[in-house]
Amino acid sequence: MIFQHLGAAFELVLTWNMFLIMFSCALFGLFVGSVPGLSATMATAMLVPLTFFMDPVPAIAAIVTTAAMAIFASDIPAALIRIPGTAASAAYVSDLNALTRAGKVGRALGISVTASAIGGIFGSLVLIFAAPELALVSLNFTSFEYFWLALLGLTAAVMLGSASILKSLIALCIGLMIASVGMDTTSGLPRFTFGLTSLLDGVAFVPALIGMFAIPELIRTFVHRDLPPPAAPIGNPFSLFRGLGGVLWRHKTNLARSSTIGTIIGILPGAGSDIASWISYAVSKRFSKKPEVYGDGSEEGLVDACAANNSALSGAYVPAMVFGIPGDSITAIVIGVLYIKGLNPGPMVFLTSADTIAAIFLVFLLANILIVPLGLLAIGFAAQVLRVPKLVLAPMILGFCIVGSYSIDASASGVVIMVVLGVLAYLMEENGFPVAPTILGIVMGLLVERNLVTSLIKSDGSPLGFFERPIAAGLALTVAIIWIVPVVLWIRRRRKKSGETFV
Repeated sequence: MIFQHLGAAFELVLTWNMFLIMFSCALFGLFVGSVPGLSATMATAMLVPLTFFMDPVPAIAAIVTTAAMAIFASDIPAALIRIPGTAASAAYVSDLNALTRAGKVGRALGISVTASAIGGIFGSLVLIFAAPELALVSLNFTSFEYFWLALLGLTAAVMLGSASILKSLIALCIGLMIASVGMDTTSGLPRFTFGLTSLLDGVAFVPALIGMFAIPELIRTFVHRDLPPPAAPIGNPFSLFRGLGGVLWRHKTNLARSSTIGTIIGILPGAGSDIASWISYAVSKRFSKKPEVYGDGSEEGLVDACAANNSALSGAYVPAMVFGIPGDSITAIVIGVLYIKGLNPGPMVFLTSADTIAAIFLVFLLANILIVPLGLLAIGFAAQVLRVPKLVLAPMILGFCIVGSYSIDASASGVVIMVVLGVLAYLMEENGFPVAPTILGIVMGLLVERNLVTSLIKSDGSPLGFFERPIAAGLALTVAIIWIVPVVLWIRRRRKKSGETFV
């Protein structure tokens, strides 16, 4: 049906007006994404008032282009100064920064920009060809399925750390404890707020993210004052593609797998690109022949996580366009804009406004294609950061962190959260505890609790309810395999060392 309206869609999209809007919004998204603390959601929300004066297709194009660019651009500060611009970059920030310290900043960001574009294009094609069918699958998910999906995410948090499983578990429990601060999901009573009204909504995630990644780096910069190994200058931006084809070809299976995982997770309401990135990275490490290099500059893990980022962003539009169900916070904004423009999301919109919907789908493709040329431009400018000593950059970085933490709720509580959790993260890292599981515990703790309590209420306290539905049983089996197989392999290795035969 979409192909019948492509001619009219091209007429709506291929205009100078659309080009200027998408180009300017792409630059805006690149800027916001590259500043720690300023999220893609914040960037799209700032554009909403401007969309009131636009036609439907340019309005959606502005939001889609901004979001796609911001998700990619968050990799730039992650590589250069080890501070992720968005939550989606937190999963592989160590690999990006490790490659930069090894003098491979061009290779790292080259992988990031191309894998992000490929993942986004894949997700857009899935949106075009299979939106109604895939959206029907997401409607079958209840609290039981979401509980197992969230538990799968927490499992990923433990498995993706380079530290021991015990230390990763402890770090995850710290994150879950932080996530439990706020209003109880069942009784509505405050928990661990110590009488502070600013904590009733829980610990704000963006200040926590900034604090746990930025503050430890700043503390080390001021305390040790040791200069990192010089990174090779990028020079010609097109040098980023030198040897890149070989990397992508070697990991073509990873690209396909992570783009698929990212799209599927993006389709599930409430999941989003950050969870897709974490899970894809963990799956990549589990199936990799070199899992020991993950967290220390793994190009393979980088390919997987970056592809999942933008494919999840595109996948989130499937339930949004077909059923009006937001897949994440950005698609919730898009749904609001569609309603304002008189395009009520749902199955009927494909019949009543087919030309407009086809044009919007083309916008998804164009936005992800633009990531490569404009991403190269952004990387070329951002690479100048490498020429400035880190000790000189530190006060400016701290200023950005304070602004980003304060701007979430326009409250000093965000800055306090940033500092407290930053000091905690510094102490954890100095003692060998990974920060990544703690971050994911904060992200998914409430999701696990809410779906666990809801499921127990539905099943009247019976644990069998978690296994009765086919999809829930499949996810439960996946979680069990991920936990059991490493234990069996560990026992097997121990018995081989002791000369025993494993039965």
